[in-house]
Amino acid sequence: MPSTVLRQQIAELSLQLAGRPLDAQLEVWLNAKHGVGTRTYGDLRRGCETGVAEGWLCNREGGGIRYGRIFKPAPDLQGFSVDVVDMKDIAGPHHLHPQGEIDLILPVDDTAQFDGRPAGWLVCPPGSAHRPTVTHGRALVLYLLPEGSITFTPS
Repeated sequence: MPSTVLRQQIAELSLQLAGRPLDAQLEVWLNAKHGVGTRTYGDLRRGCETGVAEGWLCNREGGGIRYGRIFKPAPDLQGFSVDVVDMKDIAGPHHLHPQGEIDLILPVDDTAQFDGRPAGWLVCPPGSAHRPTVTHGRALVLYLLPEGSITFTPS
């Protein structure tokens, strides 16, 4: 069962995200205020690691990727859905972010990168698209989607 503590942590963070455009400035702010070495980053990392260890997080598997939507869009999350993926040296399915996406990269292996990025925050603006890729090891990625909006494209 998803952690009420993790939900509260994400709810507190999402209050600070409300009304902000999903853009490069938000990414800089997130990494400065809630990036690697901060309490927020550590708390979210521990929550995700605990969820994986307890089996309620990333409890589905497809194409070599473990994943799961842990929270649907809700008012206490400022309309964001929350998903976590567990990936190791693999590319996921191509998709579009109609309203953007906020990713928290949590390397399990120190060298792991998500879309060429190390630990920290990555903000994908509305209308962006990618094939999410983890290289150089294993990483967990927590991602927030406004209104849960994501469009998978044919491979």
